[in-house]
This record gives sequence, C-alpha cells and structure tokens, in this order.
Amino acid sequence: MIRDQIASALKDAEEAGNDVPCCTMRLMLAAIRDRDQALNSDDGGQRLDEPETIALLARMIAQREKSIEEYEQAGRMEEAERERDEIKIIRQFMPRPLTGQEYDAAIRGAIAETQASSIRDMGKVMGVLRSRYPGRIDFCDANARVKAALG
Repeated sequence: MIRDQIASALKDAEEAGNDVPCCTMRLMLAAIRDRDQALNSDDGGQRLDEPETIALLARMIAQREKSIEEYEQAGRMEEAERERDEIKIIRQFMPRPLTGQEYDAAIRGAIAETQASSIRDMGKVMGVLRSRYPGRIDFCDANARVKAALG
C-alpha cells in the first residue's frame, strides 16, 4: 500500500537526515490519517483505500501547484522552489501515468468490455477506466477521448 511505502521512505529519510522529504512525508501520512479518522467517525474502522489515497495525494499536488503560482506572483521564489521539491516527493508515491499507447489501449479495452456503441454508454466506459486506472489517467482528457471514440 502507498501508506506503507511512505512510512518506509520516511524512516529512510529520517536516518539520512533529509529535512524536506521528512517534512513532506509526515504531512502526507498526517493527511492520510486525518482522512482515516474522518472515515472512522462515519462508519467506524475503515481505512482509506488505494484509489482514495491516490486522489488525496493528487489534491496535495494540486494545492502545491496553486501555491507555486501565488509564490511566484509575489516574488517568493524560495518558497515556490520548496513547493516544487515537495511535489517531486509526493509524485514518487503516485502510480506511473499511462503512456499514449497504453492510454488509447485502455480506452479501447473499456469500450469493448462495456460494449459501448454511443455517447449514452460513456458513463459505463468511464466507470471501468476509473476503477482500473486510478491516478494513472487524467479523467478530463479521458472523457474527451471516450466521447471522440464513441461519437
């Protein structure tokens, strides 16, 4: 699981004395634990699953990208660079994005599996893609590609 990979990498970074990776990985684990606690207050005993963890890390990256823009507009380049470093660390734990050919093959496979033949079947296709490729596909782009393939 991603959380176990982060915890293991955190131990290694602590032993090596790397401050930025340590702080970033602690933030990542804290965000995961916070989300676990929110789930536990609702349903009791649940833990964040892999797709939800990937989505959480993607949100952390998006937040940092927004911060980079704001820091650069304010002329605070040092802070912007630290945010970039944090993004690199977070991305280490994200699944590898699909290549162009893999992307197209995934869409064709999902269309074939769902026997989609028109735009009306788009939800089925997107559902298959979401369940099989969490964090590996940009779903806004996939939406357009599926629409083009079915249209």
